[in-house]
Amino acid sequence: MSTAQEIRATLEPVLAPLGLVVEDVSVSPAGKRRLVRVLVDSDIADLDVADTTSAVPPLSLDAVADATRAVSDELDASDVMGEAPYVLEVSSPGVGRGLTSRDQLRRQVGRLVEVAHQGGSDTGRLVEVGADSLTLEVAATKKMPARRLTLELDTVHRGTVQVEFKRSDAGTDPDLGTDVETDADPDTDESDETSALEGDH
Repeated sequence: MSTAQEIRATLEPVLAPLGLVVEDVSVSPAGKRRLVRVLVDSDIADLDVADTTSAVPPLSLDAVADATRAVSDELDASDVMGEAPYVLEVSSPGVGRGLTSRDQLRRQVGRLVEVAHQGGSDTGRLVEVGADSLTLEVAATKKMPARRLTLELDTVHRGTVQVEFKRSDAGTDPDLGTDVETDADPDTDESDETSALEGDH
């Protein structure tokens, strides 16, 4: 088992009471230390299976801060990192991160998403994600009228949330109107929807 896998296994039971899941863990060299990046997101396992259309609120800075404290305390208490010093960064997935699982797509209902699938690529408002399919509302273009597109999940390769700065119906749900990206580390290309919090260990 790799160090990243060990970290994931160590952190999953600690984050579960906070309503969070581990989306990804990476460990990379950073000078004399190691950089440990932990991506967390909302746990939607308890969401009613019949609910395929409600919006899942994005993680707040407070939620990421709580996760950071829990992750830091657990890594300090365990021996998974050994004696070598490391820098910890905990954040939520950035806007550009690919959506490949059903849960990742389900969290984005209500947002503008580009979906690459077996038949090509379409961009539209993600209005529903069921057990086996998703539905996009695709806006009209000069060549095609507005349409509703349903795709089987097993034909979907990847989804990517599109950054929106304005929406005509933004007043109905302020959480869906504007995406703000905060780059936690100006020396990297990875942007996160909520600010990453770092600490030395």
